[in-house]
Amino acid sequence: MKTNNFLKAPLTINWAVTNRCNFNCQHCYSRTDPSEELDCGTLFDCIEKIVTAGVLSINFGGGEPLLRKDLTDIAAFASQKGLRVSMNSNGFLISRETALRLKTNGFSKVGISIDSHVPEVHDRFRGISGSHGKAVAALAHLRDAGIKTSISTVICKINHESIRELISFAERHSVHQLNFHNFKCSGLGYSNKDSLDLSPDEWKDFYLVAREAKQQNRGLEISLDDPIIASLGERTETDSLVKGSVCGKLSLNIKSNGDITPCGFIPIVIGNIVKDELKHVWDTSSVLDRMRNKKPTGKCSSCKSYEDCLGGCSARALALTGDFNNPDPHCWVHES
Repeated sequence: MKTNNFLKAPLTINWAVTNRCNFNCQHCYSRTDPSEELDCGTLFDCIEKIVTAGVLSINFGGGEPLLRKDLTDIAAFASQKGLRVSMNSNGFLISRETALRLKTNGFSKVGISIDSHVPEVHDRFRGISGSHGKAVAALAHLRDAGIKTSISTVICKINHESIRELISFAERHSVHQLNFHNFKCSGLGYSNKDSLDLSPDEWKDFYLVAREAKQQNRGLEISLDDPIIASLGERTETDSLVKGSVCGKLSLNIKSNGDITPCGFIPIVIGNIVKDELKHVWDTSSVLDRMRNKKPTGKCSSCKSYEDCLGGCSARALALTGDFNNPDPHCWVHES
């Protein structure tokens, strides 16, 4: 290993506890994953292992995690072991009673996916009629139950010119945070990239407006998680801890069958939590080593922002060019 620029353990594990979903999203990365689910008892054993490794928080996802009837049992176990427990959900299954049960079983934060302030646009993108109304209702139920809420919005063709409207929408629904997620080209996101993804210049225009809105807003926390904004002089929320992509530096992903990957959008298996020790994988994986020690190629070799962005999103570079080290295809900076 050539690097020491990563923590002794991941701060967060993003755990896709199921690939089952009640939606048909056009950008889904997990719908084509045939992996089996671990049973509840095995999950308990695996949670013990990540606690032993020094992980601080666990975020459940999928698929739709609430399709697991034992999710609250799993969350309660994780919370009792000292982990901060959160979840990403489409919100469709969150009633008042469900929100109270989530609170009782240790959830401190729940992110709800809402991709447009316009109900019809969101419903069409997510493939389910009425999904927008259910998501909005879920935010109210969670807030009333005392759970901190956030909205996760995947930026793409349907919403990239609606930044101010999305911010106003988030403010009206009293969420703590609005996460603008950059479009990934994994799973169906790759299949539909030509109709959904933005051009590099469109990404630049989006981030210029989003940066200004973020600077002007003092109440709502607006998160921009894309390393390429370094070329605009903007910092990501994790910039003080690590540069570039956080995958393999602050977090890891675990699939429904226990396979460990650098993130949910990088389909390279580096271990399995059932049979491997997380700390050993974290310390010795050659894939993580390459991601932590990226080498500038192409236009990155002469870019003044490279030290901060480290080539941008590793998942996108891998998906679209086949190499972590290649420049992020979203980057708008031209060859110097």
